[in-house]
Amino acid sequence: MRNSQKPIEIHDLTVSYQKKPVLYGIDLEVEKGSLVGIIGPNGAGKSTLLKTIMNMIKPNGGYVRIFGHPPKKGISCIGYVPQRESVDWDFPVTVMDVVLMGRYGKLNWFQRIRKADRKIASECLEKVGMLHLADRQIGNLSGGQQQRVFLARALAQESQLYIMDEPFSGVDAVTEKTIVLMLKEMKKMGKTLLIVHHDLSSAKEYFDYLLLLNMRKVAYGTIQDVFSHDLLQKTYGGRLTILSEMASQTAGNREIEKEAYSTSE
Repeated sequence: MRNSQKPIEIHDLTVSYQKKPVLYGIDLEVEKGSLVGIIGPNGAGKSTLLKTIMNMIKPNGGYVRIFGHPPKKGISCIGYVPQRESVDWDFPVTVMDVVLMGRYGKLNWFQRIRKADRKIASECLEKVGMLHLADRQIGNLSGGQQQRVFLARALAQESQLYIMDEPFSGVDAVTEKTIVLMLKEMKKMGKTLLIVHHDLSSAKEYFDYLLLLNMRKVAYGTIQDVFSHDLLQKTYGGRLTILSEMASQTAGNREIEKEAYSTSE
């Protein structure tokens, strides 16, 4: 598929659940090689936006284009990391099995996994520090380890566009550092990344661009342009003060964890 078009173009997108609007009139264009964070309060429509881009939800109005194509066709260009809560961790598969699932889109009908696919899967597990657990059942891993495996699966897809729904949720400091380094490496390779994030204290460190969302697009632009008190106030309303206090406390805890991690190295 040619990819001369923008990775994501969204125009006047409206999505409803049981006739209740969740997203109103969203307009968005994401340039190639962008590392974009999506932030907003609970119920703001962040996951709904991702699922609409992924063709899991049909919009009521407007459209989505992926490299110039509708989602049904453009989805082949996307590597997806879902929320951990949406995954059945009791399903009996190994870590290697999960990562190899990322190779299925590269195979023809009835074609078996090839030696080259296993090599790529092993390399992706190595990048996220999980190769030594390749034969472990996915349900027996910690939350942080499971998230690394799903990141490896997305890498194995060798996509141009990556969509991730709260990849930092519930992970330890070491895993968070691993994910951040991987995201920045992917950006250097020209990949485009769209990531739902909930932590205001780290948003400025992790992303180049931010989409502030609360059912409508409040703002989209560079960190310098949109990470302001006024725009965050419009996004979160009265909850911003509480969130700011939580963010300050979280930032302090993160520094303590980083110091502990550095000391242990």
